[in-house]
Amino acid sequence: MSEAIKTVKATITYPDFEKLDLRVGTVIEASLPDWSTKLIRYSVDFGNDIGKRTLFSGIRKWYTPDDLIGKQYIFVINLEPKKMGDEESQGMMIMTATEERPVLQPLQIAVPNGSVLR
Repeated sequence: MSEAIKTVKATITYPDFEKLDLRVGTVIEASLPDWSTKLIRYSVDFGNDIGKRTLFSGIRKWYTPDDLIGKQYIFVINLEPKKMGDEESQGMMIMTATEERPVLQPLQIAVPNGSVLR
């Protein structure tokens, strides 16, 4: 098991946890940027209040754009944007880290885009 998987991170306070804005979004488009061999670019619909955002994940080795499109996932939407090529990733998808690969966690029951996780 990798060090990142078996090491428990430092305890945080509830106010620290409250800073995370975890939302449900639907991947509506996905593509492979020609400037990267690791990233998938995808557009996520977070509903009327938040709108659409572009995100990137380094999951190209294990997944294709078609694996993402039309599915709902959980995202952290209040991370500082991160420069990716000439664009920015405007959030992060929550996934499970395993020794073999990251495992995507699509929702089993559809909920409105932008729904808050607590």
